[in-house]
Amino acid sequence: MAGKRDLILRAAVAVIARSGVRGLRVEEVAAEAGASTGLIYYHFKDRAGLLSATLDHVNDRAERYTTRALPDTGDARVLLEQSLLLELQDVDEVRENSLAWGELRASAVFEPELRDRLTGATGTWVAEIAELVAAAAPAAPADDVAERLTALVEGLSERWLSGTLPLVRARDLLLGAITAELGS
Repeated sequence: MAGKRDLILRAAVAVIARSGVRGLRVEEVAAEAGASTGLIYYHFKDRAGLLSATLDHVNDRAERYTTRALPDTGDARVLLEQSLLLELQDVDEVRENSLAWGELRASAVFEPELRDRLTGATGTWVAEIAELVAAAAPAAPADDVAERLTALVEGLSERWLSGTLPLVRARDLLLGAITAELGS
């Protein structure tokens, strides 16, 4: 059974995915989680603390749903493709996570306290993808390729979630970009 802190974080992700960061009210998160606002302040100190912890939670969830679904293969190219494609799934958890991530990323423009955490989470993801790129194509500039591919995933996800790009097309474009970066 999930603890109250985890329930609050799940509720915060749901509220952010539904209403955005600017629309986030601690009272709404409390109602969604079935908790008191006092408990939220106890665990997270203030709204900024809740946002920072929610960003970490979103990042941890993404790592879990991508890692557990990766094929058990020694082929780094397949692992790279699947790791990125798993961010573009028509699954409630992935959609909600992607919406919340996009909202948190966009709000970092206006909420500087999120920038360091966002930079760290993004850097970790880019580094993980760079490792796969280096293993799949040792001659490729892994850090640059990883930066481009992760940025592309974020952009494709945003277009898919906004309804301006079908999911199948987003996934095809991502595979095409991987081929363009690494060769066939």
